[in-house]
Amino acid sequence: MDGALALLGEHGEDATLLAGGHSLLPVMKLRLAAPELVIDIGKLAELQYIRVDGDEVAIGAGTRHRAVEASDVLATECPLLPAVARTVGDPQVRHRGTIGGSLAHADPASDLPAAVLALGGTVVLRSPRGERQVPITGFYTGVFSSVKEPDELIVEIRVPRTGGAGWAYEKFTRRANDWAIVGVAAVDGRVGLVNMGSTPLRASQTEAALADGASIEEAAALADERTEPPADLAATADYRRHLARVLTRRALTTAANG
Repeated sequence: MDGALALLGEHGEDATLLAGGHSLLPVMKLRLAAPELVIDIGKLAELQYIRVDGDEVAIGAGTRHRAVEASDVLATECPLLPAVARTVGDPQVRHRGTIGGSLAHADPASDLPAAVLALGGTVVLRSPRGERQVPITGFYTGVFSSVKEPDELIVEIRVPRTGGAGWAYEKFTRRANDWAIVGVAAVDGRVGLVNMGSTPLRASQTEAALADGASIEEAAALADERTEPPADLAATADYRRHLARVLTRRALTTAANG
């Protein structure tokens, strides 16, 4: 990893990282990215782990989606993450893609960023200048953009040990392996939204209503408040708002009964 960090420090914005490749290669094929240097970190074993650390579970950024899906540690300590990882793409994608790559790509239509957001997780970044921890709530700044600097590498994701807290993930797609038209991750009174704005979002109005004692139906009706869902070939903005309310109600009901 030190070699990768040194190359990032030397080349900065002219370099990019390759782990699973499912984010980088498509944008390169579309000529939306043309890095002068590609740094392959896919075989860095030191970035591939899942372990309990105090009140949190620490997940190496190079951990494959399949490893997250199959982790006994996560199944016990943070079961939302394996359930969400299970919905990512198909088995071929899950055996190559990494959780760090998913978070770094900053796609608001991606599953795992919203799940980590609902969990209130933390992103650990490292560069030649040192290491810093950024709460996921302050990590994303826009479509495909975050506070990660060009010379920084996501090395770890930390999530609370939710244990027996109720959780659920609801995802609406046209086909099983598609990106979510809308997705909702719910755990312990927190709700993360997929594809409801330029970044992964928390349903803040729903969370506040739940904290004030509102019913699930009342709180879910507020899920699309303060969101700006896109309109595209898959759905109109109004349809996405409808889906956010319906899926939030389903997720909260499942979590409450879990």
